[in-house]
Amino acid sequence: MRSLHERSRAVVTPALPRWSDTEVVSGRGVYLTLADGRELLDFSAGIATANTGHCHPKVVEAAHRQIDQLIHACIHVSWYPTYVQLAEKLAELVPPLGMAFFGNSGAEAIEAALKLARYSTQRPGIIAFQGAFHGRTLGAASVTAKSALRRRYEPLLPAVYHVPYPWCFRCSYGQRRESCHLECFQALERLLETVVSPDETAAILIEPILGEAGYHVAPDDFLTRLRALCDRYGILLMVDEIQSGMGRTGRMFAWQHVPGFTPDVMTLAKGLASGFPLGAVLARPEVMARWEPGAHGSTFGGNPVSCAAALATLEVLEQEKLVRQAALVGEYLHHELDTLMAEAPIIGDVRGRGLMLAAEFVQPDGRPDPGMLKAVTGRCIDRGLLVIGGGLYANVLRVIPPLIVSMEQARAGMTILSDVVRGLQAEVA
Repeated sequence: MRSLHERSRAVVTPALPRWSDTEVVSGRGVYLTLADGRELLDFSAGIATANTGHCHPKVVEAAHRQIDQLIHACIHVSWYPTYVQLAEKLAELVPPLGMAFFGNSGAEAIEAALKLARYSTQRPGIIAFQGAFHGRTLGAASVTAKSALRRRYEPLLPAVYHVPYPWCFRCSYGQRRESCHLECFQALERLLETVVSPDETAAILIEPILGEAGYHVAPDDFLTRLRALCDRYGILLMVDEIQSGMGRTGRMFAWQHVPGFTPDVMTLAKGLASGFPLGAVLARPEVMARWEPGAHGSTFGGNPVSCAAALATLEVLEQEKLVRQAALVGEYLHHELDTLMAEAPIIGDVRGRGLMLAAEFVQPDGRPDPGMLKAVTGRCIDRGLLVIGGGLYANVLRVIPPLIVSMEQARAGMTILSDVVRGLQAEVA
């Protein structure tokens, strides 16, 4: 019998990038079952989406119950309970961001946020960051800053500008953490002085932890200064929490690690509904109030079943204390990755927060080593651990298990990963 991979070549677009050709038939908790009957310990969580694990009983039950009652009722035609209930619940979690719009995905959430920013401020300019990934639709690709994802799609949205992200490993200004003077922030200030004036700038969009570019954590001081700059000029500060949100970093949202920081707009998706298609834009009510009826919409956004799954997801996060679990298990995994880095020079850096961790593989001279990452992920899968990569140079390992992962399961995953890395280190030594 031909594999799904072989069959897909005739009928599925080759545009879809892939980290593995595993064939999954079912999932429970932190495990995936393959077509050949093998089980994989899943440290990818569907790219940080299955935060409550695969097929959590409470999420499944909520979705089944909603399917029996109502599958679709376009929000433009009729109100239905789960849409409003989810908006209310999210407003309780983040009172300053008390109004919501629901779409179907992270990219749709970004598109909506961009439209909201321009419409509500009546300004055209959008500032984003080099290395950012915000999605693959045309507007989202415009604020994304990776050339391979923009190639052959120009011209993209006008009046979008990019500045260096405050990553400390491979700093754009050659600085080290101990000597950094936030030269990257000065670059943002120069942009506003020389390229786009503040009164023509609608919003600044940032990932508190740069996602697809390799899990670089923005320094608290950078985000604090960014908040002050936006306040000074009346610019909306928008945070993309599509990958880092819903408890993954040990806080419900990654920006909550920064004392006194609150954005004006936040985008969510991925872990919001435990894998059901749902994206959200949360914003300050005074910003949303400027978005007039008919200025935006969605036929399927905020689908009753997806909203029911999201409500169940939030309930599970709270009842099972999964945000705290992410912090505790993440601390253990971070320590183990640091220890492994000390033993294996093929790892050049370890970073992240909670269960959003990364290990960057490098060559002896410090250059990125995508070949080593490919070897690590392949051997881990052979040993029963599913991990995926990322990074601008495809050399960064992501450690992003479901938030329900136990300490015992975390140890099992690290045992496999450590054995694989030590073996590869021995081969190149």
